[in-house]
Amino acid sequence: MATYIVLLGPPGVGKGTQAENLAAQTGLIHISSGDLFRENIKNQTELGRLAKSFMDKGELVPDDVTVAMVKDRLARPDCKAGAILDGFPRTPVQAEALSRLLAGFKGDVNFVPFINADPRVLIERLSDRWICRTQGHIYNIKSNPPRVAGRCDLDGSELYQRDDDKAGTVTNRIKVYAEQTAPLIAYYRGQNKLVEIDGTQPIEKVTDALLSVIRKGQAGMSWSK
Repeated sequence: MATYIVLLGPPGVGKGTQAENLAAQTGLIHISSGDLFRENIKNQTELGRLAKSFMDKGELVPDDVTVAMVKDRLARPDCKAGAILDGFPRTPVQAEALSRLLAGFKGDVNFVPFINADPRVLIERLSDRWICRTQGHIYNIKSNPPRVAGRCDLDGSELYQRDDDKAGTVTNRIKVYAEQTAPLIAYYRGQNKLVEIDGTQPIEKVTDALLSVIRKGQAGMSWSK
């Protein structure tokens, strides 16, 4: 039976890294909503053109377009065993749409790991983050600095800090995330599918905790809310 995971976590908690780690460890496909949009727009699919028509006008892409993209991706053979969803759903309405979509694949969301951390930790992490201009390799000036200051170890390109990783912007991003995601967290907690993971642990410890949740869920066991 297919396993479907919705991975939640605020900016700076390492959700993308953990999604990649889980995909490597479980064989499940990591589906990032951002990547899905970029892929469809780049390939000029019908859905991509439709999404871009809203984005070009500064409007939000309607839920039905996003759901259709997710459905199309889940229908591919490599998702037969399930998937790790990252960035979708964002609201209870989208969560209900996802549940209906997965019913068509004879499945449903199995569990929802919520990687969380104190906002002060997240602000520090993001404020120390620098990215290479060529390939987007990520460095942390304190915990994972480049060998040569200001240069990527892998391709030698310049490192830069995104505007939205600066302290003031980061604080607002985390606040907005908490406000927007609170109803979705409550939705999945009400279904006893939400499992909170301590995101302040080292990367490998967070991965181990996530794998433990997945194995427990696949074994049909329950966990505390």
